[in-house]
Amino acid sequence: MKKVRLEVLGLSQSQIQESSFALVLGDEAGERRLPIIIGTFEAQAIALKLENLPTQRPLTHDLFRSMADAFGIRLVEVVINNLQEGIFYSVLVCEKDGERVEIDSRTSDAIALALRFNCPIYTYDFILASAGIAAQSLAAVHSEEQSEEEEIDEENIEKMSTSVLKEKLKEAVETENYEMASRIRDELKRRKALDT
Repeated sequence: MKKVRLEVLGLSQSQIQESSFALVLGDEAGERRLPIIIGTFEAQAIALKLENLPTQRPLTHDLFRSMADAFGIRLVEVVINNLQEGIFYSVLVCEKDGERVEIDSRTSDAIALALRFNCPIYTYDFILASAGIAAQSLAAVHSEEQSEEEEIDEENIEKMSTSVLKEKLKEAVETENYEMASRIRDELKRRKALDT
């Protein structure tokens, strides 16, 4: 299977779950976005590296990098290699003395490490086809649109008609609310699965 290279586009705080963040990855062509919901600590580890903010003591991912360097282990690449029931799975592809080893990893940790090792992040097209969101020209966020988005939560997503959800999905992408877009996308997929 052909791998698709991704780049980290940013983080946004969850509007639905207080302790969650949406990590947004994008393909190199700029055509698709891949939002992944992650926890606060993982988001902090990623944000600190994205902003190049120093810490007084090494964080866990920094310690992992130091240990890998000390033992001559190189992180070659990170691959988001599977998606099951809304959970992304990843591997760290490591190399030592010409031998490559794949290590299972949570995707949020894998991205935090990829940023520290400055190595590429990949996924497969079937994952982007399943969980990716098409990038469109982004509209300015109006306060009216924001208030509409705030009204959407998990309970009323299930009550909305499919046509309304499709419109809300389009609005969420245009306003870069990728977390909401991923929740709406998941609900639409759930309904499609029930229809088959």
